[in-house]
Amino acid sequence: MDTTERMSVGVVVERRRIDHPWQPERWTAVAALPGAPPLPPWTVLEEGDGWTRYLAGTVEVELFRSETDNYKHNLEGPQPALYVVLRRTGEAPGLRLLGATVDTGEIDAHSDSGDDLIEALPLPAPVAAWIRDFVARHHVERPFHKRQRDRADPEALARRRAPHLEGDDG
Repeated sequence: MDTTERMSVGVVVERRRIDHPWQPERWTAVAALPGAPPLPPWTVLEEGDGWTRYLAGTVEVELFRSETDNYKHNLEGPQPALYVVLRRTGEAPGLRLLGATVDTGEIDAHSDSGDDLIEALPLPAPVAAWIRDFVARHHVERPFHKRQRDRADPEALARRRAPHLEGDDG
């Protein structure tokens, strides 16, 4: 059974008006707030000339014992990140918060779909401390084993008859 821990994180996004004929606005994730802010999703937090910041919602960041290599890689990288996954929708406000992760492997899988907006936010200190503690308790170094290829059998090709030659008498 895989040990799992969860932490709630609020995600702040910004909608900025842009001067573009096909896209009137640009959405960007701008901050992660450890804990669950006591506000409903899409609460306006700040406004300025041409921009609005919202609490998009609260998501659960999950850690799994089997993925500690990915967490360690994230923490040891030049810019540890919390990856936020957003999806455009046809309903107001035009964006939906799908989730957040600190697992670099999981975010690679999300980026393959091409439909989601993926934003890397600086990892908040309390979240980084939580991950470090989890990795310290559950990480097991696994030695690298280079896979050995099977040796080719040159005689195997000679023993096979080409299908187009079978039964060909002429």
